[in-house]
Amino acid sequence: MIPLRAEQAFWKRVVSIDQRILLSVRRWESRFMTRLMRALTHLGDPGSWLLLGLALGFSGGEGPRHCALLGTAAGFALTGSQLLKRSCCRRRPDCGIGGFAALAENPDSFSFPSGHTSVAFAVAAAFAGQPLGVVVLVLAGGIAVSRVYLGAHYPLDVAAGMLVGTLAGTAAKLLIVQYPLLKLVGYASLVSVL
Repeated sequence: MIPLRAEQAFWKRVVSIDQRILLSVRRWESRFMTRLMRALTHLGDPGSWLLLGLALGFSGGEGPRHCALLGTAAGFALTGSQLLKRSCCRRRPDCGIGGFAALAENPDSFSFPSGHTSVAFAVAAAFAGQPLGVVVLVLAGGIAVSRVYLGAHYPLDVAAGMLVGTLAGTAAKLLIVQYPLLKLVGYASLVSVL
């Protein structure tokens, strides 16, 4: 068993490294980078995923199935990240580091894990192995970096979001693609109507 002091020292070191990485990323600050990072963050907003899901749903062919996959992955990631946020209650960098200001408005007060990153990586994992998967993975990476650059999250929050998202996207892919369990509850019939 690790003595309590050793465990506390370990976590203090982790938090210190986390803050140093965040402040190092902030050194990239420029007008162009801030606009680019805000655009990437907005691409990770719920409205953007909803718009993409609707476009897929109404596109015909495999679109409705892709819509169900995107929606399930995003829903799992959002649920998982919000449950963790409410359990961990880590303050965002602008509240945790004196004199630090975020470059964008934060959607809530909690930082761990990053919800934007969770959803983006969930969609990327769900579409892995498909042409859309590579595009979404690149976008997810950009969204993750943007959350740190804008000061909305610490790097550890984003790393946790990547993990939560990858697990959620994999679960969604198993549920919708590998083992279409949704047929058992009639959800697949609803999706086919779209």
